[in-house]
Amino acid sequence: MIIGPGANLDPGADHRANPLVQPFFDPRTWTLTYVVADPSTKRCAIIDPVLDLDLASGTLTIESAQTVIDYVQGNGLSVDYILETHVHADHVTSAPYLKAQLGGQIGIGGAITTVQDTFAGIYNESSEFPRNGSQFDVMLDDNQHLSIGDLSCRAYHVPGHTPACMAFHIGDAVFVGDTLFMPDAGTARCDFPGGDASALFHSIQRILALPDNTRLFVCHDYQPNGRELMWESTVAEQRAANIHVNEYISERAFVDMRQQRDSSLSMPNLMLASLQINMRAGHIPPGDANGRLFLRVPLNAFGGGDLTSLAAEL
Repeated sequence: MIIGPGANLDPGADHRANPLVQPFFDPRTWTLTYVVADPSTKRCAIIDPVLDLDLASGTLTIESAQTVIDYVQGNGLSVDYILETHVHADHVTSAPYLKAQLGGQIGIGGAITTVQDTFAGIYNESSEFPRNGSQFDVMLDDNQHLSIGDLSCRAYHVPGHTPACMAFHIGDAVFVGDTLFMPDAGTARCDFPGGDASALFHSIQRILALPDNTRLFVCHDYQPNGRELMWESTVAEQRAANIHVNEYISERAFVDMRQQRDSSLSMPNLMLASLQINMRAGHIPPGDANGRLFLRVPLNAFGGGDLTSLAAEL
């Protein structure tokens, strides 16, 4: 759903080369998608879009994507990029659908190849599945620059939650993906394959070294204690008050906290479905000989022990 007032796209306003940001929230996955626009040229980027998946019925639909499309078209925007902060484990991306409807190039961090190698093994992908990131239009290096109209976007490699996580610094705003949440929600987990709590700590320090008034936009808000939805903070607010990684918390304390906390967390409901789609830039795995489409469920891949003896009894 669209949240907040529509962004003011008056090209005559003084925006000081900063973007106009319109958030969209999917309450089923707690995900925030952003349309980030240059008011002077009406060029934009879409960050972390959602495709709706009802896992119980195996149904994919486009309501969330259509809301973004309606906003972009209704405001006369042109899409330069559809950017993924990482390969998401909690929702399916709608990037290919948005590209087909609106144009733009799909971009992700260059370490996507590491993620593809890891999950190709978990899902027993054949050699026909490329592990070179070729499903994406743009593979971004650390500090690589993109242009969104007259706005400059700098990509930061911020590993920890996954090896390929990126943050996007556009004007006075940084889209932090799953590095930081709102201060009262802390930070992202690091127990997925390739995750690293120490690396996440250092990635966050890089973000928190930016100027105090830099706006930070999160990829998820879980609304702790039932509070209202929030999606924007500042570097100063995070440094002072983030419950996991404020300026008084050491790397050792952070790593210990993350390891203890992560050991108690359950897997995201859509993880097994979303990873095998998202590592393909949002494309569904090839169908069978009859054209039917399927997703795989790798048993005990993320805990539960060896299935060898149990499988012999089944």
